[in-house]
Amino acid sequence: MTSIYDKNGKNVACTIIEAGPCIVTQVRDEQTDGYSALQLAFGERKESKTPKAMLGHFAKANTDPMRILREFRNMTLSKSLGDEVTVQEVFQEGDKVNVVGTSKGKGFQGVVKRHGFGGVMQQTHGQHNRLRAPGSLGNSSFASKVVKGMRMAGHMGNQRVKVRRLEVLKVLPEHNLLLVKGAVPGHKGAFVIIEK
Repeated sequence: MTSIYDKNGKNVACTIIEAGPCIVTQVRDEQTDGYSALQLAFGERKESKTPKAMLGHFAKANTDPMRILREFRNMTLSKSLGDEVTVQEVFQEGDKVNVVGTSKGKGFQGVVKRHGFGGVMQQTHGQHNRLRAPGSLGNSSFASKVVKGMRMAGHMGNQRVKVRRLEVLKVLPEHNLLLVKGAVPGHKGAFVIIEK
């Protein structure tokens, strides 16, 4: 993340996303596929690490192997196979976008960090003599088991997350960069999907 100053002189936190250029590797239409969509490819990939079926797929579009393939339905762009999609064709300043990505993995975490339990000093959801323990879990005679969905310690993060309605602050077409207000899911260098 970084920050920029808006026209009012206010410091605004933002994330820089490299969003292109993307190559059209497949065009779906209503007659043959039953729906309209564009399949876009992004990122470099070694030819030796690409399956032969995918090499043929990229050869049809007359492009080098790429790392990420995603299909976008109902795009307003009219593109043909092998065309390039740039940032300025799709996004303008002030647009609201949804960003989908995989959140940072945090490993196995306890109930205080994972669910916000209070511990001893707050006297809620905690043991009287152990600082960060979850306390009582279940019922006594009926059910006689831990009920599904009980908030307990466990694996945290590393899930698909969608952050909605982030504002596009700036579009830098010469570098194919987007400046989006706020944070997006994932670590530095992670791949995300930007939905308009």
